[in-house]
Amino acid sequence: MTKPLASSINKIDQYKNVPGAGGKVGTGEFGEPTCVVRISTSQQPVVKDFLATYQRHKQLSGLDTVTEFALPARQLQSMHLPLYSSKVSAGFPSPAEEHVEKRLDPSEFLIDQKDATFFVTIQGYSMIDVGLQPGDKAVVDRSKVPAVGDIVLAVLDGEFTIKTLSRKKEGTPRLLPANASGAFAPIEITEGMSFEIWGVVTGSFRRFK
Repeated sequence: MTKPLASSINKIDQYKNVPGAGGKVGTGEFGEPTCVVRISTSQQPVVKDFLATYQRHKQLSGLDTVTEFALPARQLQSMHLPLYSSKVSAGFPSPAEEHVEKRLDPSEFLIDQKDATFFVTIQGYSMIDVGLQPGDKAVVDRSKVPAVGDIVLAVLDGEFTIKTLSRKKEGTPRLLPANASGAFAPIEITEGMSFEIWGVVTGSFRRFK
């Protein structure tokens, strides 16, 4: 065996011990092709911290942050409006009393606990598949215990966002968008990330005119 060939084989054997070397393209932590980079041992923590920060920034760049908050009015005025039965045919419903199923107070319908409820304005398109459009007012209740599958208002590294709460197999939380276009990726909650759930979204409303 010639010396250059032996040297090449030794280098290949070294690369076999490098995590991620020889793996399928796109299977690494960042879902991208990988390569071997030599750095000094003392700089490994610095590079790892930089990559973790970069990955968090990449995740949060499509966050659809929430910035507009509002509280219910101090005095919620009772307003019972007619709720017409679903049996009413298309067109303008008859105001006749026999068509009224019951009377509905919008405040009572939207708010379970006034002191624990506030509203936020939807900013982006990450939750349109569950009916949350930009400009909609989402109703957030801080008294409710969040569960997997709930739509929640979360705080990630100081930024507010509305997503669906989920969990990975190992139990760590993740936040899921509701947009079939694929423009928004799930957000994985990792070590070192500031994360808190501020409340559960119980409903929403919008105006057309």
